[in-house]
Amino acid sequence: MKTLTTTQELADFCKAAADYDYVTVDTEFLRERTYYSKLCLVQLAVPSDDEGSAVLVDPLADGLSLDPLYELFRDESVVKVFHAARQDLEIFWVEASVFPQPLFDTQVAAMVCGFGEQVGYETLVRKICKEGVDKTSRFTDWSRRPLTDAQKTYALADVTHLRQIYEYLASQLNKSQRSHWVSEELCTLTQPGTYDIRPEDAWKRVKTRTNSAKFLAVVRELAQFREAYAQENNVPRSRVFKDDALIELASTKPKTPSDLGGSRLLLREARKGAIADGILAAVKRGVNCPADQMPRVDNSRDKLKINPALADLLRVLLKSKTESSGVAAKLIATSSELDQLAAGERKLPSMSGWRFEVFGEDALKLCDGKIALAAKGQSVQVVSL
Repeated sequence: MKTLTTTQELADFCKAAADYDYVTVDTEFLRERTYYSKLCLVQLAVPSDDEGSAVLVDPLADGLSLDPLYELFRDESVVKVFHAARQDLEIFWVEASVFPQPLFDTQVAAMVCGFGEQVGYETLVRKICKEGVDKTSRFTDWSRRPLTDAQKTYALADVTHLRQIYEYLASQLNKSQRSHWVSEELCTLTQPGTYDIRPEDAWKRVKTRTNSAKFLAVVRELAQFREAYAQENNVPRSRVFKDDALIELASTKPKTPSDLGGSRLLLREARKGAIADGILAAVKRGVNCPADQMPRVDNSRDKLKINPALADLLRVLLKSKTESSGVAAKLIATSSELDQLAAGERKLPSMSGWRFEVFGEDALKLCDGKIALAAKGQSVQVVSL
């Protein structure tokens, strides 16, 4: 098991990797104590039996630059293969503003090849490679050095088995002529906006029991302050204050530092200094927010007049057809989208990457021929997939 600790060693490996059709990639990172993931290890493998075809890269080694790896990511003649790539891609985008191109995600491909939704790497290793994965090192501290042999073995297995998994899934996709389905799904993963966490939108992730505009105005300002502070100081948002404390603050609307002292849920560190100042300023902005600038919750879904029998029938038909076709239902339509259809909507702006269109008087279809539903009154029939 070779660990690359210098930029030259990484450059030599990446230069050799550029001669292959694909390279498998994985990472190990920590995020418990920071806002942004701390990259601790990169695993790479090329399709070869030669010694050194799979390596570990230590990004924590003094003087090591990942620039050669980023150059390989930009080489469009080499497919970069990941499993469940979203967190890995976020790291590389934040670190270097680069996305691996072209990209192949075996978790997405597995959904198209009949392995179900969100299938884990261990499952694919077991079903495709007919082997097991030792998971004992999964939750170890990857920032500590030196790495143990067990950690290295575990990390390397994440890219060595991935070679066989990729080749199998790519072959299945070619046979079924569904490779473009995977490409369409992966477009979202390589869009900068996917990883752009805007503090002004952070309030939308906070669960509240009321939709009062005045209350939500304070929630919005507190959530925005917390997100911006967490980003600027690279600390988890929960280290600033947790959601339950945020709701408490939005309810009590503290005006002075002494008011913060009466909070049951606010961390001690947040009752003084920059965080305390930020909280009080955020509450004041929320309380003084003009009526026309207060946030509003989209209640359109609650107003849908869903035909429950039709909604249930859509679910049964979609499940039946996707199972027989070996495609995860998630790739076709979400439960919410089916409810919209059952409520009579026929032109949905987005359908998990595709959209329905009306054809004829009472029929609709999903573009690209993935699924067609003929609707007539209470009757819905899956026509094709």
